[in-house]
This record gives sequence, structure tokens and C-alpha cells, in this order.
Amino acid sequence: MDLPEVVSAEEWDAAQKAHRAKEKELTRRSDELAAERRRLPRTKVEKDYEFEGPQGKVALPDLFEGRRQLILHHFMFGPNQGCCMFIDQVGHPAHLHARDVTFAITSRAPFEKLEPFRRRLGWEHPWYSWGGGDFGVDFGTSPPEPKEGAYQDGEGFALSVFLHDGGDVYRTYFTKSRGVEAIGPVWSFLDRAPFGRQETWEESPAGYPQDEPYSWWHRHDEYEEER
Repeated sequence: MDLPEVVSAEEWDAAQKAHRAKEKELTRRSDELAAERRRLPRTKVEKDYEFEGPQGKVALPDLFEGRRQLILHHFMFGPNQGCCMFIDQVGHPAHLHARDVTFAITSRAPFEKLEPFRRRLGWEHPWYSWGGGDFGVDFGTSPPEPKEGAYQDGEGFALSVFLHDGGDVYRTYFTKSRGVEAIGPVWSFLDRAPFGRQETWEESPAGYPQDEPYSWWHRHDEYEEER
């Protein structure tokens, strides 16, 4: 394994300071993007959508639970583990509620399949099914027709953000794929670990442990053992 060189504490500290300066610049750029994001135009949701959740049939405004802001995760319910890993990383809802934000999950799969799965994994955030309508199709995360017998049905994972203002709902932000991944701390932690994410797409020194992307991802109650 081609590990980095061993240096004195003084040389290590100098290298760390130089790298932190680059990280600080990235943080400043991230702050600029966040400020720009807050000024992005919004679009009104004109269509009425119906979901099924813990309280039965509800509309999109009900998902806000009386708050003004809604962050909605488009969950790819199927064999892929990435959405499970992301939801595991979402913190206690009280912290978001304190800032007038509700976090919720939506999937095409029927609610009777979603709710037992949510309970199994101990998630506190509400999970809604839009399977009887076209919410995911209209919002660009699912194909018009599901694949027969498959929960995943080609559904993609993404994040939509909404504002409830003056009785109307507006869509303010959308991201998908690695844009969603960037929000999760597990990947951010691994990016700072000595061996990184240990996936083949990463540029790492020779001999570092690496697996195919996603191959090591599991639901948190399905890992064989803790390392």
C-alpha cells in the first residue's frame, strides 16, 4: 500500500495548515452558493397532489405539518441502499422544526409497504406514498409507468424544497444524485478518513482498499459485523 510519507510534527502541521486554507476557500465558495440559492426564483405548484401517509389521504400542503418550509426526499424504494443510508443521516426532526422546516420522505411504493420498513429502521420522519398519482413523474424522479413487480421501478433519488406562503406552495430548490449525497455526513466523514470512501472511482494512492461503487452499502441492520 502506497501510504503517504511520514514527516515530523512540524512538517505535518505546515501541510495541514496549507490544506485547511484550501478548505476555507471552498467553504467561502459554498457560502456564496448558499446565498445565491436563497435568491433563486421559485415556481408555484399549480397541481393538486394526493399522498397516503400516517393520517390517511393528504395533500401536499399537509406535508408541511403547519410549518412554512418543507424538505422532501424522493426515496428510491427498492434494492438500492443509498436512500436508506441518506435517511439514516438525517438528524432529529426537532432541530429542523426549530427553524420552521419539516423533513418528509415520498415514494411510489404503497404506504402499507413503506410504514413497516420505516418502523424497522427506526426513522422518525414521516413517509408518504404518491403511488396512486403522478407526483414523482411530474417532478422528474420517476418514469410514467412502473416496472411490473418492482418497487424501484426506475425511480430516482432526489431532494425537492418547498415554501408554503399565502396559502400557495412554491418549489424553491431541487437536486439529485450526488447533489443529494453531498448533504450526508457519512460521505463527508469518509472523504476525510485516511482511505476515503474506498471506491474504485476515487483517485487514491496505489494499494488502497477499494470496492466497486455502492457495493459496500447496506441498510444499517444488514451489515454482517462491525469492523
